[in-house]
Amino acid sequence: MNENIEKAKEIIQGYDGEPLRIMEVCGTHTHEIFRLGIRSLLPDNIRLISGPGCPVCVTPNGFIDEALELCLNKGVTVCTFGDLIRVPGSKMSLADARAKGADVKMVYSPIDAFEFAKENPDKDVTFLAVGFETTTPAACIAVDEAKKIGLHNFSILCANKTMVNAYRALKGSADAFLYPGHVNAITGTIPCEELVDEGIYGVVAGFTASELLTAIAVTVRRLQEGKPFFENCYPRVVTREGSKSGMELIEKVMEHCDTEWRGLGVIPMSGLRLNEDYREYDAHVKYDLPHMEGHTNPACRCGDVLKGICSPKDCKVFAKGCTPQHPIGSCMVSNEGTCSAYFQYSL
Repeated sequence: MNENIEKAKEIIQGYDGEPLRIMEVCGTHTHEIFRLGIRSLLPDNIRLISGPGCPVCVTPNGFIDEALELCLNKGVTVCTFGDLIRVPGSKMSLADARAKGADVKMVYSPIDAFEFAKENPDKDVTFLAVGFETTTPAACIAVDEAKKIGLHNFSILCANKTMVNAYRALKGSADAFLYPGHVNAITGTIPCEELVDEGIYGVVAGFTASELLTAIAVTVRRLQEGKPFFENCYPRVVTREGSKSGMELIEKVMEHCDTEWRGLGVIPMSGLRLNEDYREYDAHVKYDLPHMEGHTNPACRCGDVLKGICSPKDCKVFAKGCTPQHPIGSCMVSNEGTCSAYFQYSL
């Protein structure tokens, strides 16, 4: 293990070529890279850029506004992961709505929301389904189980996203990507292999110090060679085929659609929604919920941070008006958010 780390450090610190930009797409990678002190090991000509790999961060304000409409005006119990409760909508957060009397519950999984609905047949219950391929199968399980038992007081408000078209949208923002290992554990490596033909290169990375340093070193070495490349540096978890059962479940319950990413705009066919067989469990349909555009605070630069255009420290409200205790933007709220990582580790 130490030998691998030292070899990786030697490759990274010995690089003396043209400046390189490597985007760690995953929010967990961003936090681990900070926590492990990896940025301090990099020479000036290797720059790590944080990308849009935090599902809470890329969820647009309009989705929060739709959730607020459900709990404030439709009488629905909204169940959600803890991070999402504090993300600002156009006028307030779900935490603010709860303080006004709305029924907003924190859960740890979609199954928790499903069980709550089953135990409370007098309540309409909606789970806020936010996440990438890693967490989408769990939402599909909850909906599939609800349909099997005829549980009609349960639904999901879907903002699930898939990563591959986001990489296409970010083409040119970095020389190579550090792909998120947990996403590729579900999708496999084939989608990333196919991106090589489009001039998009990268390496699947794990989460330990050795795995991250190895992935960065491999990226540096391959960029230095100047040839198209993809490599899986997380083989103990990620296979070429991925999780067949997980992908089959997604295909059974959902279908691809265009969707909005905070900062990136609408990315074609990068979203997921319930297909026709499960449409009755779609909160948009069930409650005749209109699509809401949402409005962000003009002082917040979350969108630019998610595209790698700027670092959190370039935002004039970072660590001033915007802190984890009083967030203005979603990147400061989430435990995977870039702004929260910079606030925690680089002040």
